Amino acid sequence: MKITLIRHSEVQKAYIGKYNGHNDIGLSKKGHEDAKKLAKAFTCKAFDLVYCSDLRRAKETIQPFSQAKKAVYTSKLREKSWGRHEGLGYEEIRAQGIEYENFAQWIKALDGESYEKYMQRVKTFFFEELPAQKGENVLVVTHAGVIRTFMAVVQNLSLEDAFGIALPYASYTVYDTKLQTFSTIKT
Repeated sequence: MKITLIRHSEVQKAYIGKYNGHNDIGLSKKGHEDAKKLAKAFTCKAFDLVYCSDLRRAKETIQPFSQAKKAVYTSKLREKSWGRHEGLGYEEIRAQGIEYENFAQWIKALDGESYEKYMQRVKTFFFEELPAQKGENVLVVTHAGVIRTFMAVVQNLSLEDAFGIALPYASYTVYDTKLQTFSTIKT
């Protein structure tokens, strides 16, 4: 199976560099333009299965794709919820008195969905639900955190290392389950 994972396009300026989580925000003007460019790059690509996060920024990214008609929109592909820290940047969170000691401590210090629950949600989707559908070529439009968490599990990386992987807005990563390899394309 080949899984093409697209990170949604650029979000509205006020939300760039923030812990957006489940905030249902839209794309910037550039984000909409990049989504159209992505759609053109995938015009002739046939996918057996198409999945998309149910959050607006992912839905707006897939909207210009011809494959959007067959997309299954699901909350299982949402970014991690950051609770009361959603929409805040790193410095804004630190101003609330939360200090960064290390990656694991930082993730646990922020409220919202526990990282264990989030990781299990990602694992269940990619390793149980998706293979049960028996598609050979799959398109998934989601968020950087979901892609990085999937990469961490497959490549046996620490979450800190996985979250250090650059995944720009509107980039895509192809995972070949037979070869167990990732290739990331930045648009």
